[in-house]
Parts: sequence; C-alpha cells; structure tokens
Amino acid sequence: MPPITTAVRKAVFPVAGLGTRFLPATKASPKEMLPVVDKPLIQYAVEEAYAAGIRHMIFVTGRSKRAIEDHFDTAYELENELESAGKQEMLELVRSILPDDMHCAFVRQNRSLGLGHAVLCAEALVGDEPFAVILADDLMVGPEGGKPVLAQMTEAFKKQGRSLLAVQEVPLDQVKRYGIVAGEPAGGALMRIDRIVEKPAPADAPSRMGVAGRYVLTPGIFREIRNQPKGVGGEIQLTDAIERLMEHEAVYAFQYQGKRYDCGSKEGFLQATVELALQHPQVGDEFRAYLKSLTL
Repeated sequence: MPPITTAVRKAVFPVAGLGTRFLPATKASPKEMLPVVDKPLIQYAVEEAYAAGIRHMIFVTGRSKRAIEDHFDTAYELENELESAGKQEMLELVRSILPDDMHCAFVRQNRSLGLGHAVLCAEALVGDEPFAVILADDLMVGPEGGKPVLAQMTEAFKKQGRSLLAVQEVPLDQVKRYGIVAGEPAGGALMRIDRIVEKPAPADAPSRMGVAGRYVLTPGIFREIRNQPKGVGGEIQLTDAIERLMEHEAVYAFQYQGKRYDCGSKEGFLQATVELALQHPQVGDEFRAYLKSLTL
C-alpha cells in the first residue's frame, strides 16, 4: 500500500555515535558539533532539512551529546548580551539557528546497537508517515544554483511515493565502506533496487553505487527493524531492514546532484573545511590568497 501522504515533514538525525575517529577532539564534545568554517556539522544537516520544507527535527542522541540540544535552544544570556552591545547582526545570526517555525525533539538511544536501532528509537515521534534520515557525518552540498540534496529527494518522493536512498558511484576499492545497491533504471535519477549489500568486498560488490547519508523512508521500515536480528558487528543494520522492506514494497536509489564530503573521516573533514572556506563570503578571498602563498 502507498504511504498515506507523500509530504515529508519530519527528519531523523542519528547523533548518538562516539566519533572515535576524531579522538581526542570528541572525548567530551560531540563529533556533530565539530565546526566546518563557522558552523557545526549538525547545523549544516538541519539547514538542509529545513530547505527541503521539513520543520520537525528529531535527534536521536546519547550520553555526552547535550551540546547538540543546547545548540538548538534559545541562549537568553548570549542574546541579551549581544542586544545590549548593539551587535544586531550577530544577534540575528544566533537567532537564525532556531527559526520560529522549526520544532526540535530529542530521544535517547541508550545502547549502541547500530543505525537501524537509532532510527527505531524515533518511531514514536515519527508516527505513521514518511520521514527523512540524515547522517550529519555526510556534509552534502547541492549543485551551484541548484537545490540541496534532500530537497531533490523529497521532490522525487512526492512523485514516487516510495523509499529513496541517496547514492553515488564510488571507486571499486572503496565499496567495502558503503552499502552497495544494484537494480534497474527507473527513469531520470532513479533506479529500482533489487539488491543491497552492506560493505561488501570488491569481488562481491553487485555494483559501484554506494549509499550516501540521506534517506527518505516510508513508515513500513519500522516494522522491518523491529523484526530483524542483529547483523554485521552485532548491530541492527538499517541496510538489512531496507532489504526486508523490498519484499513488500519498491525501494529506489536516487542519484543526486551535488557533492558529498565524508566528514566522518579526517580527510573528508579537511576537504570540506578548505572548500567551504573558499566559498565563504567573509573569509573566502583572503583564505584563497593564503593558500596560494603556501609552498606545497
């Protein structure tokens, strides 16, 4: 059966991970709060959801993640200080983090049982409607002058009404880092998935199309997560639940337009920092001049 609505109104942000690849920086601070130029990763992700028309943001958190909740709360003392000092531009910048029509909710993932389990933790808040899942580690930038990645996906979902996974072609030696999908072209940027494999060896990969950190899912995914056993690494894998969902309804891969930075890795984080700094209206020109002055 098709979903009741094709409007995507809610986004789930699984942010309970430990961020061990960025230790010691993440020992006491969430990895999602690492700044790329002047905004934390999680803010880029929330802004992308907001640009797609989503107004209900659901954060699946864990211990030591309070900074994320504080970031999307009103900072009365800071706002009063800025207002008293006449720093109106900075005051507006701080207030823009939480627009008046945006609602945030937080739920704890009390055990580290994988991405599928994290998504399941949000079920009571999502309800029986389609929703987005955004992994803040993947900083996604739409094409110049074009729509952000999630906005591309929600637009496609309105027409298709079925679960969508963002995908990109990856080098063969990197397929072991991704969920890999294969299937039949379904027109435009869509491919109907008939096979999905979590982190296969290059020799076993059905294609080179890797799942990126954006999903639009129908509520049927919750049933599949609840009824599945633990998978790779003893965790409840979202990939496994999607594979089971395919037995009941079509699931599509969506080849997005834009660029993805893997900010879960140091290399990707540094790439994002440099490239977005070059595009920044305040520091871009000076930073470009500085880079050109370096002897590399």
